[in-house]
Amino acid sequence: MTAHLILENGMTFTGEFFGAVGEAIGEVVFATGMTGYLETLTDPSYHGQIILQTFPLIGNYGVIPADFESARVAATAYIVKQPCENPSNFRSEYNLDTFLKERGIVGLCGIDTRALARVIRGEGVMNGKITTAPPTETDIAAVKAHTIKNAVAVVSRRDILREEAMTTEDETSTGTTPDRRIALIDFGAKRGIAHALLERGCAVWSFPHDTPPEDILKIKPFGILLTNGPADPADPANENIIKNIRALQQTGIPLFGICLGHQLLAMANGYKTRKLKFGHRGHNQPVRDVASGRVYITSQNHGYTVVADESAFINVNDFSCEGLDYGRSFSVQFHPEAKGGPLDTAFLFDEFLRRCDAYAAG
Repeated sequence: MTAHLILENGMTFTGEFFGAVGEAIGEVVFATGMTGYLETLTDPSYHGQIILQTFPLIGNYGVIPADFESARVAATAYIVKQPCENPSNFRSEYNLDTFLKERGIVGLCGIDTRALARVIRGEGVMNGKITTAPPTETDIAAVKAHTIKNAVAVVSRRDILREEAMTTEDETSTGTTPDRRIALIDFGAKRGIAHALLERGCAVWSFPHDTPPEDILKIKPFGILLTNGPADPADPANENIIKNIRALQQTGIPLFGICLGHQLLAMANGYKTRKLKFGHRGHNQPVRDVASGRVYITSQNHGYTVVADESAFINVNDFSCEGLDYGRSFSVQFHPEAKGGPLDTAFLFDEFLRRCDAYAAG
C-alpha cells in the first residue's frame, strides 16, 4: 500500500507501508547503526520521533525479545530502505514486519533513505508525517506545528523496582554486595544500564523520574545513576527534576549521569544546552578522553548537547561536549552500556563504583 512521508519543508517521499498501516507524526531523525535495530526501536529516548535507519537492509536477524531495551516501542514510526522478510538467526522468533504490526507502529519502506538522510544532514532534523494521502498545505502546517512535550513523564516508570544480581550454583560470583545499593532515576532508562550494575554485584533500585530526594535517600544509596531519556532537557517540565538532582548532589553521594542524565546534571550545575543540527544517533561515534587523548567508539542517541568551555570527553567529529567531571560525580553523553554497539567505555561503570567506594570509605 502506498505511503507518503511529508516533511515540514514541503518535501515528500513516496514508498510503501510495512508494519502497521496508518498515520504517524514526529521528529524525523536518522540512526547510523548497521545492527542494533531492536535496541533502537525499544529505546525510550526515541519517544515522539520517526526513526530513519541509514543502513539499507534492516531486520536480517529477526526479532529477539531478550534484546529489547524496554517493554514498548517509544518511536512513532520507522523508516527503512528494505525490511528483511525472512530473517535468519537461531534466536529469532519472528520478523520485523510482524513485530511492528503487533505494536501498532507505522513503518515506511522503499524510499531513497540516502536522499532523506542527506536532507536532514543539510537542513537539520525536522518534523514529518507518514500518511496514505498526498500532502496538502494543511498537512504541512500541522507538521510544522507539532511539538513533543513532557516526554520524560510519558516514558518513566510509575513504580519503584528493586533488582539484585542473580547467581547460579555454577557461578563463582558472590552475587549482590549488600552495601552496594544504587538508586537509578528513570528518565526513560534502557535496561542495559541496570544490567551493567547488576553484573557488578549492585542492588539496583529504579525510581520514577519525579521521586522526591528524601524518598530516594531512604534506601541509603551507595551511588545514584541518572539515566537516558527523550526530548529537550530544557523542557520546562524538567525544572523540578533538575532541582531534585541539585539536592541529591549536595548530599555528597556520587552521581553518574548518562545521556539525558548527563544534560540534566549539567543544568543542575549551571550549564546550558543547545540543539544539535542533526544529533548523534548510532554505534560509531568517536569520542576523545581529554585527559589521556585516547579515542573510544561509542553508542549514542541524542539531539542536544551541553554548552561547556571545558569537557572531560569531546566528540571528535563536531567537538561537542561528551562528558563532564565534578570530582565526586561525573557524566557522559554517550552510552557506556552500549546495547547495541561497542563496549569500549564499559569501564565507566567501574569508575562510578570506585568513586562510590571512596565516598563510602570517608
